[in-house]
Amino acid sequence: MHIRSHRTSRSYEPRKLSLGLLLLGPVLALLSFIAPAYAQEVLRVPYVADIGTFDPDNGFEIGGMSAINNVYEGLVEYEPASTRMVGLLARNWEISDDGLIYTFHLAEGVKFHDGTPLNAAAVVNSFKRRRDRGLILSYFLANVKDIRAPDDSTVVLALDHAQPSFLDALASPWGPKVISPKALAQHDNGDFGTTWLNEHAVGTGPFKLAEFKHGEHYVLERNEDYWGDKPFFREVQISVVPDISQQILQLQAGAIDAVPINYPFSQLGSLPANIEATAAPSTTLFELFVRPGSPLDDADIRKAVLTAINPSLWAKDAFGRFATAARSPYPRIIIDPVHPVEFPIDFEAAKAAIAKHDEVSLVIGLHSAAPSYGRIADLLIAQLALIGVKATAYALPSGAAFAIKNAANPPDLLLTIVNPDAAHPENHAKVFFTKDAVLNFYGRVLAEADAIVEQAGGVIDVKKRNALYEKAGRMYFDAGFVIPLVDVDDVVVHVKGLKHLGLRPVFPPGNIDFATVRRDP
Repeated sequence: MHIRSHRTSRSYEPRKLSLGLLLLGPVLALLSFIAPAYAQEVLRVPYVADIGTFDPDNGFEIGGMSAINNVYEGLVEYEPASTRMVGLLARNWEISDDGLIYTFHLAEGVKFHDGTPLNAAAVVNSFKRRRDRGLILSYFLANVKDIRAPDDSTVVLALDHAQPSFLDALASPWGPKVISPKALAQHDNGDFGTTWLNEHAVGTGPFKLAEFKHGEHYVLERNEDYWGDKPFFREVQISVVPDISQQILQLQAGAIDAVPINYPFSQLGSLPANIEATAAPSTTLFELFVRPGSPLDDADIRKAVLTAINPSLWAKDAFGRFATAARSPYPRIIIDPVHPVEFPIDFEAAKAAIAKHDEVSLVIGLHSAAPSYGRIADLLIAQLALIGVKATAYALPSGAAFAIKNAANPPDLLLTIVNPDAAHPENHAKVFFTKDAVLNFYGRVLAEADAIVEQAGGVIDVKKRNALYEKAGRMYFDAGFVIPLVDVDDVVVHVKGLKHLGLRPVFPPGNIDFATVRRDP
């Protein structure tokens, strides 16, 4: 779920400015469309990776969510800096007592970018496209057995079974969006518009997609006929700049307005006078997944390892004030547990346990080459050395983590970020922990905990629901399946004067809301 490329386990540090300035001219020449001094109403933001597709139904984009979600809109959304759900294209809604029928009442005066009025039939058309056409994100509507429009302003969704997490699925940044029915009809070509929608878009959002050049840049322009509050910026220029050191140099030179992700935490305390950082709550939780058959299968070794890698010992060294030691296998903004997981603290006992074995060594695989992964790995290696465990780390090739359980020689531990796709704990447990979870990386199964997750999925009362998920999470931890490490804030480094970045916890880090962000005069 994160940008991945191969590198060693050493922590990443940007090039020194004195060397980097030699490269700045060629870099800016390649990005000449952002080089001039633009007016205050133009926002310039880099992405570290290309957008694979702009189709809101058919791609699990990560870095590009801010662009897609400013062009397309769904029925509901999460408020900035919160997991609270509010209406978007739906001004309000009702849920039947049995939890099976969701009735949404649409906002008035909404038009697509091509001038087509929004009505309930358009919502039905888009939702059926996602659910019925075998698209990548169809699972969001898998439990919807009927989608209908009793009138032009009302949409009714009937579920096959009660699903208390359903509104969260609709509010997810990857949740179903509404596409112009006119555009879908014109560009079907027998593929339900998927080819055309890779590089084109017709939504209802505050911005229009004006230019799409794979691997180079994208341009969004303000929707002057937007039905809601008009954005401050008339244009957003998005460049593709994979190298974080180049992004930093461009920010310092005034060629871009922000570095959305991967700015080294070690440098946040000494930013130039014209640059500042904005932090917001996030679902970013670094966690270790443990390979079955690793040395940690031995309970004494596992206890010793937990003693050494206790995140309270190193979280501040890695992230400063922007992280806290994890309290459970769930991101804290989703569940703040009543009974947090505990790490042992007796280092002498840990050393003695390891000394009983001829040699204990561990290999840590890093899901990403981003700076934070290398920094955490270095600290874990140093901590483990204190008790006599020899540890090494390496960055996995792109995509390798998703097939790690079938690898010929998988690492003992996988260090990864566990971002769920919505703020309901079900979306976390059933993505990472349960038997059939798509990102249960090593395929480990704890049937008793899975049964509790299944039970919790039908509970509406939040306190009772969270108690069940917390219990299951503790069981996965106690069984040695997963080791939660640190909850980390979403941190965007930007020129001074940018305000109201609209960062949302469930969005992948760095996804600025182009509709809410402003620049002080």
